[in-house]
Amino acid sequence: MAGALPGAAAAPAASRPRAAIEAVRGTHDLLADAMRRHRKVEETAATLAARSGFAEIATPIFEFTEVFGRSLGDTSDIVSKEMYTFADKGGDSLTLRPEGTAGVVRAFISGRLHQQLPFKGFYRGPMFRHERPQKGRLRQFHQIGVELLGAAEPLADVEVIALGYDILTALGVADLVQLEINTLGDGESRDIYRQRLVDYLRGHSERLSEDSQLRLERNPLRILDSKDPTDRAVIEGAPAMSASLTDAAKQFFDRVCEGLTALGVAFQLNERLVRGLDYYCHTAFEFTTDALGSQGAVLAGGRYDGLVAALGGPATPGVGWAAGVERLAMLIAEPDGAKRPLVIAPLDDGRDVEVLTLAQRLRRAGFTVEVGFSGNLGKRMKRANRLNARAAILIGGTEGSRGAAVVRDMETGEQVEVPLDSLDSHLERFR
Repeated sequence: MAGALPGAAAAPAASRPRAAIEAVRGTHDLLADAMRRHRKVEETAATLAARSGFAEIATPIFEFTEVFGRSLGDTSDIVSKEMYTFADKGGDSLTLRPEGTAGVVRAFISGRLHQQLPFKGFYRGPMFRHERPQKGRLRQFHQIGVELLGAAEPLADVEVIALGYDILTALGVADLVQLEINTLGDGESRDIYRQRLVDYLRGHSERLSEDSQLRLERNPLRILDSKDPTDRAVIEGAPAMSASLTDAAKQFFDRVCEGLTALGVAFQLNERLVRGLDYYCHTAFEFTTDALGSQGAVLAGGRYDGLVAALGGPATPGVGWAAGVERLAMLIAEPDGAKRPLVIAPLDDGRDVEVLTLAQRLRRAGFTVEVGFSGNLGKRMKRANRLNARAAILIGGTEGSRGAAVVRDMETGEQVEVPLDSLDSHLERFR
């Protein structure tokens, strides 16, 4: 039932009184200025991803709950505390997507795309998590991301990391971030490491949080993902993965590092950068920044060779990353504003159809055109100033009887009479 689903919240006895309709806590409206920043991040990423052969895809914003239970782990905070889960009218348990990778992998499996490897996908869109809102972190937030499935070679890791770096560079924020990288080793390495980690954690179990004490028996590697301050203090003394690596795992990581160096992508090793789920392996990485206050990741990812199989598909290697659009939008410089429009205004009554016809003609020619729907000429010109119009086109009067219009340069105040049939070419200077 809905009340027993992970992430579901009980309905309040009564709605919270509000003085007026307002946005739900943890959400925000993307109005003009915010939308320009948002679009700058998304379009820059989409353009550069396409150059690297990543085709844009989109998956539904909700999936069957088990998709995220399998991919994120039933004991994770996201699944147990943060997911927006509900029962639909057919009784199915559905969840608003808290991240993008699981949906992409599900689509890969559903579409039987394992016959078309490698699969390279770029996505963007809203995600949903019920967590405490804070700067750059919302309950409805947006991500961009890439997934590369079907390539087991370390150069695939290099390609996706380099793409992330190129996007950050194109956005002008590369100097504000630091690439941190680590290896999680292969399956044999993780088996060795898991036993060493369990031996260490059992010696400090009384200091672990209640959640981590449960994870110690079910999935000890998940403790490494804990954000609990007491857990973090214990984890600081945990053995490093590097001491458990097989020769093959070391060679894989060496090739990743060599590839990044060859491409001029600077990085630093962070042995505390881990992923707790078993399907993760080899490379883990994060681009972090302290320009938003406390240090945090703006783009993060890694290799997940076991995820496709965990979701019921054929064994398929994979690597990818996701980035928070809101956090990146806070870092970038102010994007260029909207194009300065042309404004068309009638000089006398009865010109509405003529004005609209001319506006549509100019829009189809590629100009940005605004039309006032009412008011005298003075009011319309004041509106043109508020819109930061580049030029005003005045229709009617004696010029109209000669088949011409008056074009006023809103910067210099200069006015010229221009025949209507040559108006398009005259306006090119204002495009």
